Amino acid sequence: MRGLLAKILGDVNQRELKKITPLVEQINAQEERLQALSDGELRAKTDEFRVRLEQALQEARGRMVDLRRELAAEVDAEYCRELGRDLQEAEKELFAAERAALNELLPEAFAVVREASRRTLGMRHFDVQLIGGVVLHQGRIAEMKTGEGKTLAATLPAYLNALLGRGVHIVTVNDYLAKRDSEWMGPVYLFLGLSVGLIAHGLEPDQRRAAYAADITYGTNNEFGFDYLRDNMVIYREQLSQRELYYAIVDEVDSILVDEARTPLIISGQMKDDKKEEDYLRFDGAARTLKKERHYTVDEKARTVELTEDGQREVERLLGEKNLYGEESIAESEVHDLLGGARLELSQVKRKKMENALRSHALMQRDRDYVVKDGEVIIVDEFTGRLMFGRRYSDGLHQAIEAKERVKVAKESMTLASITFQNYFRMYKKLSGMTGTAATEEEEFQKIYGMDVVVIPTHKPMIRRDLPDAVYKTERGKFGAVVEDIAKRNATGQPLLVGTISIEKSEELSRLLQKRGIRHEVLNAKHHEKEANIIAQAGRLGAVTIATNMAGRGTDILLGGNHVVLAEREFSGKYGMLPDIFWSRQDVGDNAKEEARHFFTGTLPKYQEITRTEKEKVIGLGGLHILGTERHEARRIDNQLRGRSGRQGDPGSSQFYLSMEDDLMRLFGGDNILGIMERLGLEEDVPIDHPLIGRAIETAQKKVEARNFDLRKHVLEYDNVVNEQREIIYSQRRRVLGGENLREQVLGWIAELVAESLALHAGEKVYDDEWDLSGLLHYAESLFLPLKRFTMADLQSKSREELREMLLAAALDFYREREQQLGLELMREVERVILLSVVDSKWMYHIDAMDDLRQGVGLRAYGQRDPLVEYKYEAYEMFQEMVNSIKKDVVRELLHRRIMVEPRRQTVAVVDEMPRSSRTAADGAARSAKVGRNEPCSCGSGKKYKKCCGK
Repeated sequence: MRGLLAKILGDVNQRELKKITPLVEQINAQEERLQALSDGELRAKTDEFRVRLEQALQEARGRMVDLRRELAAEVDAEYCRELGRDLQEAEKELFAAERAALNELLPEAFAVVREASRRTLGMRHFDVQLIGGVVLHQGRIAEMKTGEGKTLAATLPAYLNALLGRGVHIVTVNDYLAKRDSEWMGPVYLFLGLSVGLIAHGLEPDQRRAAYAADITYGTNNEFGFDYLRDNMVIYREQLSQRELYYAIVDEVDSILVDEARTPLIISGQMKDDKKEEDYLRFDGAARTLKKERHYTVDEKARTVELTEDGQREVERLLGEKNLYGEESIAESEVHDLLGGARLELSQVKRKKMENALRSHALMQRDRDYVVKDGEVIIVDEFTGRLMFGRRYSDGLHQAIEAKERVKVAKESMTLASITFQNYFRMYKKLSGMTGTAATEEEEFQKIYGMDVVVIPTHKPMIRRDLPDAVYKTERGKFGAVVEDIAKRNATGQPLLVGTISIEKSEELSRLLQKRGIRHEVLNAKHHEKEANIIAQAGRLGAVTIATNMAGRGTDILLGGNHVVLAEREFSGKYGMLPDIFWSRQDVGDNAKEEARHFFTGTLPKYQEITRTEKEKVIGLGGLHILGTERHEARRIDNQLRGRSGRQGDPGSSQFYLSMEDDLMRLFGGDNILGIMERLGLEEDVPIDHPLIGRAIETAQKKVEARNFDLRKHVLEYDNVVNEQREIIYSQRRRVLGGENLREQVLGWIAELVAESLALHAGEKVYDDEWDLSGLLHYAESLFLPLKRFTMADLQSKSREELREMLLAAALDFYREREQQLGLELMREVERVILLSVVDSKWMYHIDAMDDLRQGVGLRAYGQRDPLVEYKYEAYEMFQEMVNSIKKDVVRELLHRRIMVEPRRQTVAVVDEMPRSSRTAADGAARSAKVGRNEPCSCGSGKKYKKCCGK
């Protein structure tokens, strides 16, 4: 049936490629004309394109500028909301106009980049790379196989979109690739008059701002995400690093937007009252003595651990804690403390620490989930095998692991800001990505990011042979067969890349190879500093390279080896450092540098000949052989490993060795196969060949992929709730940083607090003789009234409306006195700074409380209530409480904090303090200095000016 439909409808991917083919023909048609241009004439094309874009976008951009100027000067809240809606509509119109204008420029702009690349790098884009560039420009995902030139293809849409001047971000998975790609492709952009920036770990704030101000900025997903969070914690506009998030090209998009989607980026601060290190060691000691099954149970699939009743009693005995898990007898004098939550909270903290201590021993494995390096516990990325410096497990788990490994236990931290990659990258107006493997995850890309996948054909046909899996009964039998296969192929000189799923397995295999005397390199997270050099030489004659998962992604494996890397190695042996570092040193003279350059260039031909000869021999042996020692949870990761071989039409082969003790088979459906093996009476070193095997493996992988997709969707459903709140808070911060006038907003808050104070102490349904006027006065003086402005006698015998008018008038007078004391400019500055600091403080505690709510809301399911619905309801209530608390604190701080009037730094933004002029320019100028929009109109009508002559 599927085959019939395919014949009738045609292949969807082929139809997409056919649509792009005419564009490729238009680009190719420009080539001969552009080759005839001088360097200066080719470079001048950038200015020509910018002028054409400016002309096409002049009207749409002009409307945006006018609306922003009007919004910045407006003080009326209702009209501000109206302007905000107009601005959103204008932004959509501008984006559509930009898309149309860029599409018009695309053929010539792409042809210009190709010619610039040919002149600067000696690399000419193939037609398949042009197709990839078009797909990326369209905001889609280009699946391009290993070695097909994704890095070069990205220069096409990056240049075209950078012409708008709104910034292009090219996102990579690590600092090494970001630096390599920016330096490698940088000459193309610089030749064409564009600037290039690099965001790397450890940059100073000024350097970051300069990098983001560049036309094209390279960096890692972590750096971009953390900079976004940092920007939403600053107090002054000039401290911002990033511009508006406009267009991003995400390299290894499956790794960043799928594998890491569940991991939030978190900026934390230290808890003040964290317990001492001994506390963690005490719980760790208890965990070490507990026995599995008797005292606790482990669910490896769900990654949870639970104490049994015996275990709970044993923990209480070991810790000397009575009723830690049972009912507690409370004396009457202690009831108040219990209601205050202090003791309940303490018991919860202790139970959580015990749970984490157990998890650290039962679920977290050293050299698989983390490594210990230089006295620190460093998380290992489960998908790439790389060390995740700076990342820590949350909720005290990291401290539990530190106690387990007997390294210094750091203080627990409080979350200051957080966001998931899913929500960060969805903020870009246009998002695209490239990878060698995305088709299996297309549904997720479409549903979550709105991006479809286009599979780009290879420049040369793929001739790699993928051999059937070899499945063994035991892990020992499997590794024995792996070593034999490696030994046999290594004896011929055929290069091998051996993939493992953990550091632990890679080191186990390394020990077995050492016993056999087989020379090899180990590439895992412990040695990732060397990974690019090791992987670059994995195609040499006789090379055996063990790689954890997909470590080394982004670096091509060249058959016969990489002659430049070999020459750099010889240079380092003589000069003690790599050429680039040597030439950048200030303490090395020009003559010494020239001599070093001569030496380096002199070695290149020698290694070119060596690698060329080796390549011919390797091709004769069948090319690079990929040997996988275990199937990954996702088929995509297996395909990535296979994809390291057979690049650009090279020969190659691949095969996976599995055992029934592998995690995937053990946890997801290996019982049937194990039963067959036992019935057949197969020995551990004899592989099984049965059609059921392939189907079982694929079914197991699909199960895990579906489960992981559900988990990511689950995370997103909950995070979307926080994300909506985050957008409200952060957009408010941005408006304040942009110089928004907060006067009307603060006056509105004062009126709300006056109404709230009356509702609390003199409610409408309460008889006036029961009003708490003393409480009302104290409450008002704590928020919006000066001390001793009124006495109790002033409040007595007044109606509720008279009280409201009296309190509001006094509060507004207090505000105006403050404004007069500080001056208009300083008052606006103080309002902005106080609002930002209060918002940041409240938001910090709110996201921690939201995290606690999320952890506990799952229990609602036992009461037949949907946890997500409950979470949304309570999250809304908590957000409203936070907003109300922000209003109170801002008003209190603004009116009651003592502020010294002294020269201040320049304000956040220069805002015209005069009231906004009328909307008709002819007569507005004469009146705007005298009549505010919210003041009575001077014509005597009794209406506000904005509702009368100000219309």
